[in-house]
Amino acid sequence: MTIYQILCLLGVPTIILGGFKYLHSMVKKNAADNMAVKKGVQALLRSQMIADYNKWSERGYAPIYARENFENCWVRYHALGENGVMDDLHEKFLNLPTEAE
Repeated sequence: MTIYQILCLLGVPTIILGGFKYLHSMVKKNAADNMAVKKGVQALLRSQMIADYNKWSERGYAPIYARENFENCWVRYHALGENGVMDDLHEKFLNLPTEAE
């Protein structure tokens, strides 16, 4: 066996393994970035829904357009998962009347 053959036998698996390690690290980094974006969007949606609930519950009613906006936020928030805290607020918002008394 020549030196060239030995280097090829040792070099090719090392290059392939190095490539796989690099790809794995990139996938892991992207997963962490995606989780951070998901949590950030979820926090923004939660904040918006709390602000909307406070605004309209103080007024004692929530018009149709406000309900549609709240529901739109809720569907997106719910799809992100881990939303047990907002279930109660969602129900309370939907129980507000649609017109002022």
